[in-house]
Amino acid sequence: MAARPIAISLAATLALLAGCKILPTPTEEDRAAAANTFNPDKMVEDIWTAKVIPYLSQKAGPFAEVNALAKSDAKAAGDKYGNPKKQANSPWTYAARAEGKIVASNTQSRAGSIDVDVDGDGKADLRAQIGPALRGTALRDVLDFVNFNEFTNQIDFAQYGKAFNTYSDRRVLSKLPREALDGRTAKLLGAYVPASGSDLPLLTPAEAEIGPAP
Repeated sequence: MAARPIAISLAATLALLAGCKILPTPTEEDRAAAANTFNPDKMVEDIWTAKVIPYLSQKAGPFAEVNALAKSDAKAAGDKYGNPKKQANSPWTYAARAEGKIVASNTQSRAGSIDVDVDGDGKADLRAQIGPALRGTALRDVLDFVNFNEFTNQIDFAQYGKAFNTYSDRRVLSKLPREALDGRTAKLLGAYVPASGSDLPLLTPAEAEIGPAP
């Protein structure tokens, strides 16, 4: 009878061990693979100040000039203000800077935006995204040093494009004022895809400033 508790204890221990999963000690190769795990947010952060902003600053033209050339000769505008190395079936994306007055704003939805008059006629010429939710991948697509073939698949490439929007919102757009925007001035640097129909061109800023209320 004295041996019974020991038998029960041994059985419980064996049952517990059976439910445990023994993991192998990571090798140097495992550690290297973990360190190189695809991290689009970190990738964007690493190049933002060193490459993205200098590229846009050098490549961008005044919005009115870029848009006029884009309407008359999309390829010429793309060669001058865009990414000539883009995928053949992708739309042109242009780098532009814009400065003007905010004539309308939307801060009620997550896809916040401001409509900006850049030529002084009182009518909006472009719509700039101010987040926090940003549409499209214009910031990624305008960069001539980003190559789709360097990514494992389309999903990774899409996540990389989204990471530019996320970083722009966190670093720049989330710090912009959200109240009483109409009538203020806006100064923008970013990228856009030409609009279709009566839509306004939608610019995704990499830099943005909003002036004080008038």
